[in-house]
Amino acid sequence: MRTILITGPGGSGRTTVAAATALAAAREGTRTLLLGADRTDTLGAALGTATGPAPRQVAPNLTAWRPDAAERFREDLTAFQSRATTALDLLGASRLDPEEVTPLPGAEELSLLRALRDATLAEAHDLVVVDLPPIPQALALFALPEELRRYLRRLLPPERQAARALRPVLGRLAGVPMPAEWLYETAARWDVELAAVEAVLADRDTVVRLVAEPGPAGADSVRGAGLALALRGLRPDVLVANRVLPEAAQDTWSAGLIAQQRKTLDEWRAPYDVRTVAHRGHDPRGTDDLAALAVPGVNGTTSTVGWSVTDRLAEDGVLVWRIPLPGALRDELDLIRRGDELVVSAGPFRRIVPLPSALRRCTVAGAALRDGELRIRFAPDSGLWPQTR
Repeated sequence: MRTILITGPGGSGRTTVAAATALAAAREGTRTLLLGADRTDTLGAALGTATGPAPRQVAPNLTAWRPDAAERFREDLTAFQSRATTALDLLGASRLDPEEVTPLPGAEELSLLRALRDATLAEAHDLVVVDLPPIPQALALFALPEELRRYLRRLLPPERQAARALRPVLGRLAGVPMPAEWLYETAARWDVELAAVEAVLADRDTVVRLVAEPGPAGADSVRGAGLALALRGLRPDVLVANRVLPEAAQDTWSAGLIAQQRKTLDEWRAPYDVRTVAHRGHDPRGTDDLAALAVPGVNGTTSTVGWSVTDRLAEDGVLVWRIPLPGALRDELDLIRRGDELVVSAGPFRRIVPLPSALRRCTVAGAALRDGELRIRFAPDSGLWPQTR
């Protein structure tokens, strides 16, 4: 099954493009699910029909779904309280009623990720088009599964479960309650769910698509988004330049805007596959307006970008980890080795990644940024590197 993740700056028309993309695929006979996460029904406004927490068929072959983050958060908290009854009673904790629960920050992102996982596992559709939040929230959403799995592994390492038979004995010796079985079971279940979401994001049939208006603000947003996506090993398959004004316009007021968009489009065409969508003179509403938009097709190329290790032991005595970071600036890059992990910071963006197995037996010997690619040199540690006879 194919998945298209669509994001862009706020107000760029990404929801309209997502709806038009899903509708075009449905009209070609593809069973399509259009998934949104906005609290307000902007998706329904674009489609001309309301969407909500229950999947709804809005056109032949097209189903729209906007999961209710608040309701799923209440369900999760209620289930947690039920499973943690003993621990909560021991602490004298007061239970929360579902009616008084307000979703915490991040609940909407988690709800959307779980809905995406459910949609891909159900296999009821051939295509899922996801109307992601604006770029900053979308980037945080891409990072969420990996970061949460990392936290779980640090807080509740899976190998500790091997000693679960000893926990009652250890509890009596220590005089304090030990983590209950349900806690490890819950952590394992979360890990499986998050791994499933990670698999969707990393799948070759999943593509990321950016939508932006060609101009100075759109150019800044795309530049930051491209770097942040590259840090996660992703690259947009298509950059949709939305609301492009006709070049034939002759009035003085339009001339400056057209010059701006022409300059931005020229800049975008070098690193991206740019597709333009013309300005309609009004906000599209309903399936007829959406069908009139010339949005790109759904058969884009994979969005993943490989991080490769080059063996230069014979020539230079090092292994080189090559990380594509287009748009990165040398002065804004920072690297920290922490055990078997590497903390990579590029401007305001950061990622903590596990080192490939071969590099764990090496020390960092230097790094350089060349032609939009970060090259980190690793020298074998004589105490850890396999010795040759």
